[in-house]
Amino acid sequence: MVTGMTEAQHQAARRVAWVTGASRGVGRGIAVALGEAGWVVYLTGRSSAAGRTTRLPGTVEESAAAVSAAGGTGIGAICDHRDDTAVAEVAGRIRAEQGRLDLLVNNAWGGYERLSAGTWQAWQEWTAPLWQQPLELFDAMFTGGVRAHYVALALCAPLLITTPDSLVVTVSVAIPDADLGASGAAYAMAKAADDRLAQAAAQQLKTHKVASVAVHPGWVRTEGVMLYAGHLDLTGSQSPEGVGRAIAALAGDQGLLSLTGQAFAVEELAARYHIDVRS
Repeated sequence: MVTGMTEAQHQAARRVAWVTGASRGVGRGIAVALGEAGWVVYLTGRSSAAGRTTRLPGTVEESAAAVSAAGGTGIGAICDHRDDTAVAEVAGRIRAEQGRLDLLVNNAWGGYERLSAGTWQAWQEWTAPLWQQPLELFDAMFTGGVRAHYVALALCAPLLITTPDSLVVTVSVAIPDADLGASGAAYAMAKAADDRLAQAAAQQLKTHKVASVAVHPGWVRTEGVMLYAGHLDLTGSQSPEGVGRAIAALAGDQGLLSLTGQAFAVEELAARYHIDVRS
């Protein structure tokens, strides 16, 4: 306990975050960076000690342990974000155990499962024109990504509204108009929808002093991306923890509400807050 503080003051000083899709990759990096800053972090994902969803390493239990090792308090919970009841249970648990939520990071994403094979065939499918991609890829992105973000926010909004200066971060990707085709039609549509969710939520939450922004990482050296490192130019790429440091700095901005409704590239946040996002 911090010297000179009452228990109530100490609890109020402990910022609480929920990072979805945190078994590995960007989500895990964000959670660990928040742990370094002393946050209480709830982490959710499908991969657990009981079984992983892909051949990639990482579980919610391991990520939670990494948060605690970094100096925060990591609390892992197995959650399939396509299951509204499971998401509601986590939101209810945070309310019961913490009574506040300072930061929701909507990072869970569907559609990468086939890429996790790490094969040239999987890469060709990912970059193929829409008529050559399986239709379930579209469904995976919108159900396990966009809809999952919408549901988590809808269920957490009442708690965010009662927490002063809280923030919602929607992890998305900026896709220039010239690259829409190369990125895949389904992927481009889903990420555009995520950005619009962040904007619409910002307008509705601002009167309650809750900020909502989209954050756009560049190439991030996640476990999945590194499977294809031989096909990508990762010069200047970001680390998962670097993305997390950018979000942790954003959450501590005293003028946070003035930023609501915007989309920020991680490199832009790095320059704004003078932090390293590459190591």
